[in-house]
Amino acid sequence: MKRVVVTGLGALTPIGNTTSAFSEALKNGKSGAAPITYFDTTNFKTKFACEIKDFEPENFMHKREVRRLDPFQRYAMVIADEAIADAGLDSEKLDLDRAGVIWGSGIGGMNTVEAEVETYIQGNGIPRYNPFMIPKMISDLAAGLISIKYGYRGPNYATVSACASASHAIGNAFDYIRLGRADVMITGGSEATVCKVGIGGFNAMKALSTRNDSPETASRPFDAERDGFVLGEGGGAIVLEELEHARARGAKIYAEVVGAGATADAHHITAPHPEGLGAMQVMKTALQDAKLNIEEVDYINVHGTSTPLGDIAEVTAIQRVFGDHAYKLNISSTKSMTGHLLGAAGAVEAIACILAINDNFVPPTINHFTDDEKIDSKLNLTFNTAQERKVRVALSNTFGFGGHNASLVVKRLES
Repeated sequence: MKRVVVTGLGALTPIGNTTSAFSEALKNGKSGAAPITYFDTTNFKTKFACEIKDFEPENFMHKREVRRLDPFQRYAMVIADEAIADAGLDSEKLDLDRAGVIWGSGIGGMNTVEAEVETYIQGNGIPRYNPFMIPKMISDLAAGLISIKYGYRGPNYATVSACASASHAIGNAFDYIRLGRADVMITGGSEATVCKVGIGGFNAMKALSTRNDSPETASRPFDAERDGFVLGEGGGAIVLEELEHARARGAKIYAEVVGAGATADAHHITAPHPEGLGAMQVMKTALQDAKLNIEEVDYINVHGTSTPLGDIAEVTAIQRVFGDHAYKLNISSTKSMTGHLLGAAGAVEAIACILAINDNFVPPTINHFTDDEKIDSKLNLTFNTAQERKVRVALSNTFGFGGHNASLVVKRLES
């Protein structure tokens, strides 16, 4: 197996529009939640979300391109550009047949679908659809657009597995390189569902917090009074590269990807397995793939969405997998700050793990006010304040509707 390293990062999140801004916000425990500005929320149960702030796509691309792209695609292009520039990749110096893109998005162009349906209804049923509607809507186009811009002719597709989408994309990209089928892969995910359909649909499922009087404290994983997740948007991009390929061109290396796991709960379309069986198995699988013992893990960035059932199931799974070592871990949910980016969550949270390794800190689980008696108080859930710690190995968990589970293991490069 080839070794795979991270050489570039890009982030566009509700708490920071670049990787460096995202890192600083993580350290400071910043909340990205605020009243929704994109549409009138008068008749909606939830009136807040974690929106991207101060983002003008025209600053990154031509107005014509902005019109032809759904927001999730705009986000993908911007963060891919940041990651590729960060990695110092030059298409003229790459074997483009061995450079690819695998991108995750759980839903794709929801804004586009909503806008086109509204236009159809307002037009009295006359089918005047935008000719770019389908390309703007389908999830695979983000990967396609990145490959077209940079000329990458290697593996190119999208992963769609709800909230595990980006983690599956990263795991797949990792496999292509370690199996010797690619040298460089751009991977990650983006999502843009803060719209009427997104908020309304998740409200109908009773999945979202309705803490409208205090949006900034609404995402509170592991708190006894948690009442659902906060919808977020944005994405993260990661450049994965074969180790010797990276060294040969003098690339800086953030971390090594050493393991990935994928399992299914086979239980329910939205609820997690109550005993956390799928979550347990995916962590075990990822650590076995990484050839690491449980005692070597320092930090787990959990799925931790702030839902009553999900948080309990994940903590149960961690304690069963890690035993006594669970009490020596740092555990945190960065969704307390970013909200839930759905299909992009795994990318943003993998970047949080990589930053933790590089900067020797563990980002906090903010908004903890009341202990949940069902959660072991001896666990270090990194409540409210970032903690200094040398992180050598970090594990990132993402679990999606449909019972999809994914875990990634990243490690400090030591030799």
